[in-house]
Formats: sequence, C-alpha cells, structure tokens
Amino acid sequence: MKKLTFKINELDCSEEVAILKKALVPVVGREEFLDFDLLENRLTIEFNPETGMTGEQIVGIISGTGLKAVLLENGKTGNEKFENPEMPWICNKRNLYFSISALFFITGFTVHYFSTDLLQAFTGSFNKVPGQTEYIIRSFYVLSALVGGRYIYPKAWFSLKNLRPDMNLLMTIAVTGAFIIGEWFEAAFVVMLFSLALLLESWSIQKARNAIKTLIGLKPLTAKVKNIETGEIDELPVEEIETGSILIISPGEKIPLDGKIVNGGSYINQAAITGESIPVHRTTGDEVYAGTLNEEGMIEVKSSKKVDDTTLSRIIELVEKARSKRARSEQWIDRFAAYYTPAMIFLALIIATAPPVLLDGRWLEWFYQALVILVIGCPCALVISTPVSIIAGLTSASRNGIIIKGGIFLETLSRLKAVAFDKTGTLTYGRPAVREIIAMNDHSEEQILKSASALEIHSSHPVARSIVEYTRNKKIEFTPAEEFKLKMGMGAEGSLNGKRICIGNTRLMKENGLDSTGYYEKIEGMENRGITPLALCEKDHICAIIGISDEVRSNASGTVMELKKSGIGKVVMLTGDNQKTASAVAEATGIDDYQSGLFPEEKAAAVGELQNSSGETAMIGDGINDAPAMASASIGIAMGGIGSDSAIETADITLMSDNIERLPWLINHSRKTLGIIKQNIFFALGLKLLFVILAVGGYASLWMAIAADMGASLLVIFNSLRLLNNGD
Repeated sequence: MKKLTFKINELDCSEEVAILKKALVPVVGREEFLDFDLLENRLTIEFNPETGMTGEQIVGIISGTGLKAVLLENGKTGNEKFENPEMPWICNKRNLYFSISALFFITGFTVHYFSTDLLQAFTGSFNKVPGQTEYIIRSFYVLSALVGGRYIYPKAWFSLKNLRPDMNLLMTIAVTGAFIIGEWFEAAFVVMLFSLALLLESWSIQKARNAIKTLIGLKPLTAKVKNIETGEIDELPVEEIETGSILIISPGEKIPLDGKIVNGGSYINQAAITGESIPVHRTTGDEVYAGTLNEEGMIEVKSSKKVDDTTLSRIIELVEKARSKRARSEQWIDRFAAYYTPAMIFLALIIATAPPVLLDGRWLEWFYQALVILVIGCPCALVISTPVSIIAGLTSASRNGIIIKGGIFLETLSRLKAVAFDKTGTLTYGRPAVREIIAMNDHSEEQILKSASALEIHSSHPVARSIVEYTRNKKIEFTPAEEFKLKMGMGAEGSLNGKRICIGNTRLMKENGLDSTGYYEKIEGMENRGITPLALCEKDHICAIIGISDEVRSNASGTVMELKKSGIGKVVMLTGDNQKTASAVAEATGIDDYQSGLFPEEKAAAVGELQNSSGETAMIGDGINDAPAMASASIGIAMGGIGSDSAIETADITLMSDNIERLPWLINHSRKTLGIIKQNIFFALGLKLLFVILAVGGYASLWMAIAADMGASLLVIFNSLRLLNNGD
C-alpha cells in the first residue's frame, strides 16, 4: 500500500471531512484509508499503487469540492503562503468574509430602520420604504448573503452535482427561496448566522493547533553535553543528541531529554509531566523527564531517549491524535438534510402534477399550491434553530465565566455519563500550605514558626515559601538563620541565636540521631490524612511537627454531590500524586473512585476505559499533564485561572474563575440548550406539516405560507434567545 499526504486549506471542521469522504471514498475504496488531521490541515490517503492513482489526480478531486490541496513531500509544501502562518485576526479569510457579511447586513438593516421603523425593518417589509432606498437596502442584503456564503455555495454546488444533499445545499436552497419570495432580510440574516457558526468551529480547531505549539515550546532547543573523554562541555541542538549522552543541567534550566541522574541531586518541578504540586527531590539513579524544571542543584543526566521519544513528545502525539479523531463526528442536521430537501422538492412536484393529471384539477391552481409547499418547505427556521440556540447558549455561558469553544461541545455536555477530575489545582487549590502544627517538648507555636521561618526564608522551595507566608500572615517577626545549609533530599539546617536548628523529613532526623516518643506515630497519622510532615528540631530534641498539604477546595464536595444529583453516574479522580494523598482527597470530596501515581498516558488510558464502561466522559484538569486525558475525553474542561496555557487551549471548555461549582450549572445549561433546539426543530417541522396538509386540501395561500415561515423563524429566534437569561 502507498501513502500520500496532502495539506488542505480551510480543513477546519467535520463538514469539510464529510465532503471529502463523499468525493474520495469511491476512489480509494474504503473510508478507513482516509486519515484526517484537522490540527495540521492534513489528509493522509492509503491506496494500492497498482491503481495508477497519482497525487495530482487526488488534488484535482479535492479541488472539485471547493477546497484547495497541495501534495506534501517530506512534510513540506514549498509554499510558505499556503502554510498559513500566524497573522492578524482580520487577515484570516474566514474571519474576513464573516466580518464583511455582518457589516453589509448591519448597514442594510440600519438604512431600513431609519427609512421606516424597527418593526418594518425586523420583518423585512418594504411597504413604507421609498423606491430608491428599497433597492439600496436590498443590495446590502444581497451582498451580505453573497459574501457570508463564500464557504457555503461552492460546497452546495458540489453536493448538487453529486446528488448528495447536505447542510450547504439546504442552506443555499433556503437563501435562494427567501430571495425569490422577497424575504431579503431573512436570507441575509440566515447566511450571516450560519457563517458565524462555521467560524466558531474553525476557531476551536485553531485553538487546538495553538495548544500543540505551546507544548512544543516546552522542549529546550539546545542542551549542554559533556564529553566523557575530555570533560569538555558543548552546546548542541537536542535533535543531534544521541542516547547515552551526559547532559549538564544547571539550576533554573529545563531538562532537555528523558534520562537518569548520574551525578548530583536537586529538587525537580515535575508539574508538566506528573501534575504534582510540590517539587520532588531527585538524586543519583533517579529518572527525570524532558520539559521538567531543575530548581536548585547542578545535575548530570544520562539521556535514555531521543527527542522524538520523550514523555513530553508522547504527550504532544496523544493530543494530536485525540483531537483529530474527535473531528470525525457529523451533525444530525447534515443527515436530515439528505432526506428533507429532496422530499420537499418531490412533494411539490407531486402536488403540481398529480391532481391535474389524475383528478382533472386546474394546472394553475395546483401549481400555485406547489409553490406554497416550496415556500413553507424553505428550511430557514430549521437552519436557524440550531445556530441561534448555540450562539445564545455560548453567550450565556461566557457571562457566567465559562468559555465554550464550539456548539458541538455544548451539545455533548448534555449527554455526559461520567466526570473525571484531576486532583492538584482542580479538586485542590494547587498550592502547599501549613495545615497543622504539633508542638513538642514545651515549645510554643510562635517559637516554632520563628525557628522554621528563620531557616525557610533562605529557600525558594514552595513548601518553604508556604511556611514563611503562614508566619507572616500571623504577623510573627523572625530573624534569618545564619550558616544556612541545604541538605539535599532531607531538608535544611542553620544557626539561630547560637543554637543549631534543622527542619526536614525523617531521614534528616535519623541522620541527627533524633527520636522522640510518639514521633513516628504522629507523622504516620499525618501521612494517612494526606498531609506531608516536616520535623523542626534543635541540637538534641524535636521541637515540632509541621504538616503541609494542598488544601481541598471548599466547594469540591458540594460540586461532586450536585453532579451526582444531576444524573452523572460516575465521578472519579485521576492524579499523579501518591496513594495516601489521593485517598484523603477522595474521602474529603465524596469521589466514587480514584487512581493515583498516574503519568499522562496512563491518565488518557484511564479516561478511555471510563468512556468504554460508562459512556460520554468529561475530564477536568489544569496542567499540561492533563492535556492528553482532556483531549481523549468526550469533553475536556480546563481550570482557566491557574491552568497552563496548553491545558486551556487543548480543552473544549474553560472555567475562567476556576470555580468548579459551575459544573452542575453548565451541564444543566447544556441540557436546556439542547431542549430548546429540539423545541425549535419540532415546532418548525410541525408548522410545515400543517401547511402541507392545508396546501393539499387547497386551503393555503402563498402569503399565508410566507407569513408562517417568517413567523416560525422569528419564534425560533426568540425561543433561543431565552438562553441568554439562563443564569443561576
């Protein structure tokens, strides 16, 4: 089998995918031979070379659909302009056409309004408009429809040529019918709304592309490599570094490749990979990962993987694949259009010919009734029913601090069966803080905080900063310790008022030969509750145990309870943190189940298993490590206030205020939106069915059909706009 890859301009949504499938499946034989990558605007085709098919022939077929394609060689087109580099918003063609269409529409409506009144302008009536002004208004509406339909009409023509009606043909017939019967305002308004809906979907895909760029930006471009024989250090591009090379990573630098530490030790911020809120100490023999940050000590790392095989690279690949697969879904209205449009045309033909031929009816009379069928069959209300409801739903959500990147995601929320939470920064606040102080050997809390802060003021570690912040919030003054010394992997020590003091974990206590009755029982008790214990000691005794943990959000348990009440069958937690901490958070929040110690690919796999067992699943997270899981889920939801850029851009929905309490409202809002869409569709179809019956009985007139069609469109719009008031 042979593979060819093409870059396709404006390949942004499932609509284009459906069109290309219709054109190419008959040529290549099977749909499975077509692999669409909407993130990169690419299509890979697998076919038997014996067919004699060439890349140029496929480009010709794609061009026939109204899209433009270029055959890729070695991943490059050789045409920088076609690659569509970063450009101002207005320079994007889809944005530009919509903006011009909206400008023409608003101008026409404004002239109409000042020529008559608001009611006349909104109903599209020209009864009171001066003759010359009427032509000006109509011209603006026609221009709005022509420009707004730039990406609709060519695809409609392709659909018509192939006798395969789709949404584009449905739209084109609606607009043409509206113009023919003189509904200029309605025609332009429908095109502009539909153009806006397509623009929102295109914008969503573009944000996904930006997420990949953000992830790639985590990769260091160069690394310092040590020559084992000479000891010299060279700076090389990461692509040229072989497995087994010795890398030198200074404090504050990102680790360029996966590997093991062979010399030194340091605290490594692994949030980009594991999501852990507290940097972990790594020393000789420990594994480290590309994209993580070396915070304190100089380390030497022996690389174990090349740049394209690192954990970070796998995260990028997972995001790409998951987003590409998501774009394969098709809208219900596309499938419905395949039957509705030809059915209405066929019905009109039957009414125009059958009565005169079979019942000796009058040709002119039944031709008129056929026109009534075509007019009431004009699917304007149907076409408007979905985009207006979606736009109103998205606007209402944004007013409530929730950004939804497209209508498909708003609709999917209504079908959720399971929700998966990340822990750090999602169910918890994502920052360590002092939770508990156990004083020992007659030390007061004030003495403990003074001594602990005297040491920790010298460190930039998040735990150290939390102790200093806690002391300052209590307005306790302290003096920095002297002779400060960092004890890698254990803690720190120094001198205060002539006394030797130290703070750290049990390893540091053992090194200093310190023990105390009940000490280990107390720290075990803290650990069982998900709290990290630190011991403060003087030369010959332990002064206190200070408990540090990431606080569970105050509204987390209430949110979990409300989600279950709203019909979510399974609420779980997926975290890279340790088992004891995860267990404590799960118990505090009422989570049904949890998995701990997960890497990004394991989180994504867990989400996949949850979807297989429970159905549509949402993943809520805040870190880059959550991006693959969010992309794999039916819906990815990011914490916007503290979430990483990658998580936000990869996610389908963003909680801008980090308020997870809005999740139950969001799901109910989605269900209400979908309910209104169904109301609109049933109402529009019901009204059309009524007029079909009246037309067959000879009781309907053309003006009644026009009034009913416009009235249906207005009622659908007003019903949809109710969503704008859907607050708390």
